[in-house]
Amino acid sequence: MKLKLDDQGHVVVQDGKPVYVHDDGKEVAFDAAGTVNTISRLNAEAKSHRERAEAAESTLKGFEGITDPAAAIKALATVKNLDDKKLVDAGEVERVKNEAVKAFEEKYAPVVKENESLKGQLNNHLIGGAFSSSKFIAEKFAAEGPAGVEIARALFGNSLKVEDGKVVGYDSNGQKLFSRARPGELATADEAIELLVDAYPHKAHILKASGANGSGAQQGNVPNGKKSMSRTNWNALDPAGQAAFAREGGVVTE
Repeated sequence: MKLKLDDQGHVVVQDGKPVYVHDDGKEVAFDAAGTVNTISRLNAEAKSHRERAEAAESTLKGFEGITDPAAAIKALATVKNLDDKKLVDAGEVERVKNEAVKAFEEKYAPVVKENESLKGQLNNHLIGGAFSSSKFIAEKFAAEGPAGVEIARALFGNSLKVEDGKVVGYDSNGQKLFSRARPGELATADEAIELLVDAYPHKAHILKASGANGSGAQQGNVPNGKKSMSRTNWNALDPAGQAAFAREGGVVTE
């Protein structure tokens, strides 16, 4: 990564931030102040984690000598079942406990199911909104309007998840995607979509010529300059995405 310089050798500045050029040619305005704040926050978090670990180690010292935790827990449960110096049948107590738990679960199972359903609907809405409001899709995808959104979601929808009410992107290795402009911070939904498309091996088939990093949209040999997509990419789309591409007049190439 290196600084971008103009013809006079001066550093190029965007929104008051120096512009760096990554090895892949991507230009990013570097937020130095934000990076310093992030490093300070991460150092504070590391200190907090260390202190918790030290506290846990100190607590565990009180249990030195216990080689069989399961046996110790069982012994404690047996002591709890002592009533007027008579040993109550531990198996009977366990049966009563299990029945109570089962009755509670059956009573609130519908509520839990409804909550999970609402949570799924909300997550689906948030992820769908990330695609439909994406500036990157609107400006860079060859298929315009809803068709581009449907194609993007069909290809990359499984790479976005909702965590703590925010849309988070994951790469093909299951690692969270981080912002290039804000080192140490998670990528926004639109940044995540752009990173996923950049890593997609067939991105030239779905991007406009001007948005495919100079590689073109590979529309050669397609009549009347219609949008094209390889058979592999076509098969990867769900029925809705295929229908949207067809409505846009797209052509499937071999």
